[in-house]
Amino acid sequence: REHHPWGFTSWLAGAGVKPGIVYGATDEYGLRAVENKVHVHDFHATILHLMGFDHERLTFRHAGRDYRLTDVAGNVVEGLLA
Repeated sequence: REHHPWGFTSWLAGAGVKPGIVYGATDEYGLRAVENKVHVHDFHATILHLMGFDHERLTFRHAGRDYRLTDVAGNVVEGLLA
């Protein structure tokens, strides 16, 4: 999200997402995430986990390097799971 890269909102429901929570916070201006930051790789790992996939096993090789949808740094955000 190039137009607002430091903090933005996502709305999730169902599929094992914890209901009725607010995860994370931005500063008083709503500009920068200051609490429980979630990188896009972590978000993808969490969505894949909720769909029943092991994001670490979804690996493909290209140009002699192993790649994953969540890159090597993606982790499931346990705080979002019911």
